[in-house]
Amino acid sequence: MTTATNLRTVPLVRRYLTFTWLVLGLAVLIMIVAAIAQPSIVVDTLVTGGMWALLAGGLALIFGVMNIPNFAHGELFLIGSLVGFTVFSPIQDAILENPDAALLKVVGPFPGMIAAALVGAAVGVGLEVLLFRPLRKRSRDQWVMNTFLLTAGVSVLLVNMDRLVIGNDFRGITRYWDVPPIRLLDVSISVDRAMVFIIALITIALFSLFLQRTRVGRAMRAVAQDEAGAQMAGIDLKRIFMLTIGLSSGLASLAGAALLFMFPSYPDVGLQPLYLAWYVVILAGLGNVQGAIAGAFIVSLLQTLTVFYVGVGWVDVLPTGFIILILLFKPSGLFGSAVKGIWEQ
Repeated sequence: MTTATNLRTVPLVRRYLTFTWLVLGLAVLIMIVAAIAQPSIVVDTLVTGGMWALLAGGLALIFGVMNIPNFAHGELFLIGSLVGFTVFSPIQDAILENPDAALLKVVGPFPGMIAAALVGAAVGVGLEVLLFRPLRKRSRDQWVMNTFLLTAGVSVLLVNMDRLVIGNDFRGITRYWDVPPIRLLDVSISVDRAMVFIIALITIALFSLFLQRTRVGRAMRAVAQDEAGAQMAGIDLKRIFMLTIGLSSGLASLAGAALLFMFPSYPDVGLQPLYLAWYVVILAGLGNVQGAIAGAFIVSLLQTLTVFYVGVGWVDVLPTGFIILILLFKPSGLFGSAVKGIWEQ
């Protein structure tokens, strides 16, 4: 019976892989055509895709390792934007008072981003210790649904706390680096957008190396594959869960601080990033971190093309329709496992 089932799954897996490569190839082809026709599309795709990759990678990580659909992920983006603004504001005043301080102009934005990542990670660890760990001890029944409701409640709480304590005012900046834009492929690019892409690229590379090359990263992947087996092998689940949610939350808050010049801090600023992160995670396959990083650039390409050729009012409509179409043909997502779904049936 098992052998027959395995044999039946082989053609289906091959068909799913062919479909995935077809979509990826189509995305690359569109990118090449766009680069020839309108280079700015490629630039915008890379810049925004890098930050969506940070958000979606963290969201996929916490779902893959801890089975938590974190609907408070957007509020961690909000926390990052608020911390980034709070830290950078006095630095910006110092830059204005000392226009010749070249070093301060270059490194000034980074303390806010680092502080945002650290505060976001601390908030994530606090959520694990105060909420998820007690819930895990009491019951693991309907864990995904319970944590969904819990994170949705945390989202509402954090938004309203920000509204009551901080207020509804927008807190943002025009730019981090007050220097002339650079030109690439006959496209004028602000230094802030270029730096966001570089920061995202470095962070994604370090994040991938951490998961693939370090002992802790391998332990996280082991827990994601088989929690009970990982515990029997001696892996400390409490430590792994704290590191996982801390890393996931830190990435979201870093994105919020890095994109402060595009998304000023206000109570509902995390709503759109949350939607986009879930778009990417569902498109790539729930819990697939590497797939989420690739999927982020696909969603970013769809958004950029929509804004350029259709209109900004359709920026969420067409990508959503595309994701629905993908899921009709491959319900597990572009990089999800088709075999697991068949066995579960």
